[in-house]
Amino acid sequence: MFDAIRKMMSGGGEAEARSELDPHVAATTLLVEAALADGIYADIEAEQIRHILMAAFQLDPEKAADMLSRAETLAENAADHHQFTKVVKACLPGPERIALVEHLWRVALADGEKSHLEDSFIRRVAPLLAVSDRERVLARSRAEAAARTR
Repeated sequence: MFDAIRKMMSGGGEAEARSELDPHVAATTLLVEAALADGIYADIEAEQIRHILMAAFQLDPEKAADMLSRAETLAENAADHHQFTKVVKACLPGPERIALVEHLWRVALADGEKSHLEDSFIRRVAPLLAVSDRERVLARSRAEAAARTR
């Protein structure tokens, strides 16, 4: 069982048929959903997600674009975000889930506008990822500080 999780986390075994969603794709889909929460998916938000993917998962630009494309399709066809939060919570350790919440804030703030819809989405998703209100607020502060330095 642990070998299967290790393979999934390292990206190995992708050729194997598996019904479980890759946790990095699930996390990326949540990033896309954060960008879509206000009804506008701006190019700057997609670019922010690509940068996050390259930095967080050490992906080259082509692989980041591919993962983003898969996530956009999943987000477009998803009935809700629970299928994604469930995978992320089960597969990623606490510090990575907290980092994901910070990335959600970075995406939400990428267009320079604060949207109550994006804020609401992140407030709903964070507890599903087992991220406390305190950690969510701290993650937002870090994301806002990073946005100011750009």
